[in-house]
Amino acid sequence: MPSQPFTGVLVPVLTPFTAAGEPDKARFTGFCRWLLDQGADGLAIFGTTSEANSMSAGERMALLDGLVAAGVPAAKLMPGTGACSMTEAVTLMRHAVGHGCGGVLMLPPFYYKGMPEDGIFAFIAGVIDKVASPALKVYLYHIPPMAVVGFSLNLVGRLIEAYPETVVGLKDSSGDWSNTAALLDRFPGFAVFPGSETFLLDALRKGGAGCITASGNVNVPGIRKVYENWQGPQADALQAEITAVRKAIQAYPMVPALKRIVAHFHNDPDWAAVRPPMVPLSEAQSAALLADLAKLGYSLGERRQPKAA
Repeated sequence: MPSQPFTGVLVPVLTPFTAAGEPDKARFTGFCRWLLDQGADGLAIFGTTSEANSMSAGERMALLDGLVAAGVPAAKLMPGTGACSMTEAVTLMRHAVGHGCGGVLMLPPFYYKGMPEDGIFAFIAGVIDKVASPALKVYLYHIPPMAVVGFSLNLVGRLIEAYPETVVGLKDSSGDWSNTAALLDRFPGFAVFPGSETFLLDALRKGGAGCITASGNVNVPGIRKVYENWQGPQADALQAEITAVRKAIQAYPMVPALKRIVAHFHNDPDWAAVRPPMVPLSEAQSAALLADLAKLGYSLGERRQPKAA
């Protein structure tokens, strides 16, 4: 297997929106910088948590342009290039490669359900062949709870065999530890990232690369403690702490909940805005979420707050 450019704690970054409902480039850039300052090893922008599939390709590319222009290291970026159209996926990938991004996160074509494995393989292979760049590093994005269409173990193996220097990793957001464990067992050296930090310690003990987790938006330091101390005597206790925070957050609609936490602790009410079809948390939900976190002793404390670019 080729060496992996990404390991550690990666954050699928939330996308802030203006009062008019447009992506807020300055606030987004400031937040990305802040996450890196918090200790994030990489930023998986334009995934599910980013509300990417509620944005156009042009909006995503403009945000990426803004990050790179502002000096955010492209090597730290793993843009989502999910699209049901090969043409759009190719456009997004070429744009990311052109900026020197460390990799891309690629959904399967997710609109048509029940497609044969050969069809999904042909889609991924076709996009890779059209991009035709040795710099391209693809991380497959397996999220059947949202996409329904996924990457079977057999399909992952076929893609690795066909593109060993290009298909270098996978984010497993199945929520099924047995699937993550099977990937780690079957493909040693392949960069497997569970999509929730609840599985981080177990994954590291089996050779996992780290995690790509939504709640990294609000808990990078806590999650990093597990990543940095997974072989130490306090590993299980540290894991229990981050699992408790994650479970408190995911008891509510995940993206609106994360945005509400950012809005509260960063003293920036505009952060609570989401793009339809999502809706913000109600006042009752917000109060309950913050109370649940307070019971766990959760706080961003004195950490430096993000600033607009």
